[in-house]
Amino acid sequence: MSFLYDRVALIGLGLIAGSMALAMREQGLAREIVGHARSADTRATALEIGLVDQVFETAAEAVEGADLVVLAVPVGAMAAVAEEIAPRLKPGVTVTDVGSVKQAVVTEVLPHLPEGVHFIPGHPLAGTEHSGPRAGFATLFRNRWWLFTPLEGADEQAVSRLESLVQAMGAKTERMDAAHHDLVLAVTSHTPHLIAYTMVGVADHLKRVTESEVVQYSAAGFRDFTRIAASDPTMWRDVFLQNKDAVLDILGRFTEELFVLQRAIRMGDGQHLFDYFTRTRAIRRGIIEAGQDTSAPDFGRSQPGGENAKS
Repeated sequence: MSFLYDRVALIGLGLIAGSMALAMREQGLAREIVGHARSADTRATALEIGLVDQVFETAAEAVEGADLVVLAVPVGAMAAVAEEIAPRLKPGVTVTDVGSVKQAVVTEVLPHLPEGVHFIPGHPLAGTEHSGPRAGFATLFRNRWWLFTPLEGADEQAVSRLESLVQAMGAKTERMDAAHHDLVLAVTSHTPHLIAYTMVGVADHLKRVTESEVVQYSAAGFRDFTRIAASDPTMWRDVFLQNKDAVLDILGRFTEELFVLQRAIRMGDGQHLFDYFTRTRAIRRGIIEAGQDTSAPDFGRSQPGGENAKS
């Protein structure tokens, strides 16, 4: 059998890495998959359910002999991991990541990597609010975008090979500049998550609405907010700290828009509200027409153990 990679090392064994492992096994893309996680329980679970062929106590041990290394840890931990694994990386290895911030990852990871290593930052636009090794499923990446931000002078063969891997897992790929990626994600993911956390926090502090009422009478909009706000707090803390300039820019624009809507509501300007909602409704139609959502729950997917939601 012809494999795209001989040995893949997954550093971090949560939802994304677990789904990668399952997809690679399903499609026969790697001869061997090994992994590392800080938690002994996570390592044991990953081995028990067959995510990896071997699991190691340290990231440095895991990357030994690998021709693809995937950093699937919180953005704030990537510098330390890169520093640890650097001496054990073999020449010609490809190192990628799955963080949702790219400029900060490049700044923190690249200085630690030795010559002869192909560093290709990446970001799969896929996920659920669930985490841990049992949360993964092989179809997570199907019809979802996987963005790459190759560095200037990147080896084209190494980039194309990595793109072929994720395409074989069902993803669609695109390349873009790291700064542009961070601005786009501030609009499409980071700021919406911050707003969701804020709205759930408002409900938590609004003493005139009891907790039982919030839970019992949750309409679709608030349910979506709570789904988003259930995401991994460590990951999102790091995202906001590492992409703060773009997030603050978009958050400022959001605040300006909110003031305009507040005025329209206060002044009874129904035409402005109708026109505004009509324009924004078109964005939703565009997302569906682009194949990035459906009316089916969980993007039409299912996995054992409950529903998953889109990100």
